[in-house]
Amino acid sequence: MRAARVDVLTERRQIVAEALGTALLVAAVIGSGIMAQRLTGDRAVALLANTIATGGALAAILLIFGPISGAHLNPAVTLCMVALKQQTPRSAVGYIFAQVLGGIAGAILANAMFELAPITWSMTARTGLAQWLSEAVASFGLVGVVIAVGRTRAAITPLAVAAYIVAAYWFTASTSFANPAVTLARSLSDTFAGIAPAGVAAFVVAQFAGAGIAAAVAGWLWPEPVTTS
Repeated sequence: MRAARVDVLTERRQIVAEALGTALLVAAVIGSGIMAQRLTGDRAVALLANTIATGGALAAILLIFGPISGAHLNPAVTLCMVALKQQTPRSAVGYIFAQVLGGIAGAILANAMFELAPITWSMTARTGLAQWLSEAVASFGLVGVVIAVGRTRAAITPLAVAAYIVAAYWFTASTSFANPAVTLARSLSDTFAGIAPAGVAAFVVAQFAGAGIAAAVAGWLWPEPVTTS
């Protein structure tokens, strides 16, 4: 009975960690985008500021919540962990629910911090083959880093993930959303980091496709060590 209570408490902590972590990540992405947009009229400088803030926040968030839930913060990552049998489908449902709600809360929080309406549907069109391909590539790389570094040098995974996202902001045409929950949340803010709701579905499909391919490839290239008893 006591073990069951401990398991339930652990699951609750994991779900709360995923919600809080995703909320803080979205708040950092959108909030830094708003600040950059207000302080400069140069889009390159604004993107650089947005990149640095996102990368720094991401590294910190992963280090904080990683020991609790693994800090997926991303439905694509969570589903890949299920595919690799590193997470149960049951727990994945809770994770994804928490990630989506956390992302929405983070968008509302970012808007509120800059005295905007809680929800301001984005008008920024992000669509087309180049952007969809970019999202697939960004998600492929992200999941590849999570698996490869997680299985070889787990302690530096947060830094590796943050470094990859910082780079992918600049080498992908889409500026590397690479996260279905974050993509949905960014549609709720008509600011620098936003995406029009009409573009969300295609981005999410591309993200899941790239992540799924990465899970297959990286899972084969870096197999889990075989333990002997």
